[in-house]
Amino acid sequence: AGPSLEAAVLSVEAEAEHTGKSIRVESVGVDGDINDVADVLIAESRHALMVCIGVPRRARTADRLFGPTAAALAAHAHCTVALIRADSAGSPPESGVISVVLDDEPDNDSVVHLAMQEGRLREATVRQVDRRVDSWIRRFPDVHVEMVAAGSGRSYAPGQRGPQGLQLAVVGQADADRITDLEVPNCHPIVGYPDCSVLLVRH
Repeated sequence: AGPSLEAAVLSVEAEAEHTGKSIRVESVGVDGDINDVADVLIAESRHALMVCIGVPRRARTADRLFGPTAAALAAHAHCTVALIRADSAGSPPESGVISVVLDDEPDNDSVVHLAMQEGRLREATVRQVDRRVDSWIRRFPDVHVEMVAAGSGRSYAPGQRGPQGLQLAVVGQADADRITDLEVPNCHPIVGYPDCSVLLVRH
């Protein structure tokens, strides 16, 4: 696992340098069984701003939407969790929109704020599935935003700005609590959720 871990760290450092910001990388070795990965990550989440893990592309015939580690983090993490789902080539998608639901959940402002920050960071369109009257679009005039009526069932084809498939869904505590119980198909207002990368915002 040594060489692959070093490659992963180098990849993270390269991505950070691409943003123009400096970061400090710390490697921590933890003794334990491979089956304890979820417990280790949950413990780490007590002192982290975000925990990121990769999740494989879901086979259409698969019964479960996520593996046991992702499910445990969704249920028990103490910070935001990023579940990065690979595309058909095995890489995280670098294009497409970022979707977020506007609703009246107590944490919705934090969820939408994070989605807008991700839109700015990735230079991507933020698609807001509107379930409330107020909107964040005036606060982020530099982020291209699509407003979508919830429940429209609209599927998103490539548009004028390039491929506009779903790159990232940003969801809050209520969705994080329910994500492992979702069935396919489901009626979530974000079309394509959760067959994409998912950012679970926990506070």
